[in-house]
Amino acid sequence: MKGVLFLCVANSARSQMAEGIAGSLAPAGTKIWSAGSRPTSVRPEAIAVLKEIGIDISRQRAKAVAEIPAAEVDTVITLCGEEECPVFLGKATRLHWGLPDPAAVNGSEAERLDAFRKVRDDLRRRINGLFAQPSSPEPRK
Repeated sequence: MKGVLFLCVANSARSQMAEGIAGSLAPAGTKIWSAGSRPTSVRPEAIAVLKEIGIDISRQRAKAVAEIPAAEVDTVITLCGEEECPVFLGKATRLHWGLPDPAAVNGSEAERLDAFRKVRDDLRRRINGLFAQPSSPEPRK
């Protein structure tokens, strides 16, 4: 993978967290982006729960799909759960990780943060797997 794009509708929570996590785990030289079909702004809860694990996304901003250099993207991961995901028309391998939108959770601040943490932890597990290097087979004796 040389260029990975995480797509969501608002580019405010799931895809922003994925961009931050992937940026911290991707091999050197891998470009990481996130975008949405109707970008809004990065949710403060997304910034807070990534800060808890040492990742700063406070300078990230919501972006439209059209802002992404399509020729540099070889992997697209859509993160929409219940809503319709944006379309990326470039040539790329496509994966779909249907995750619930933590921004849609109503409740106390603690409940909202818990929803963001659950998605963060799921993304971290999946992205770790995405960038995991296959282990070398043991030499035969």
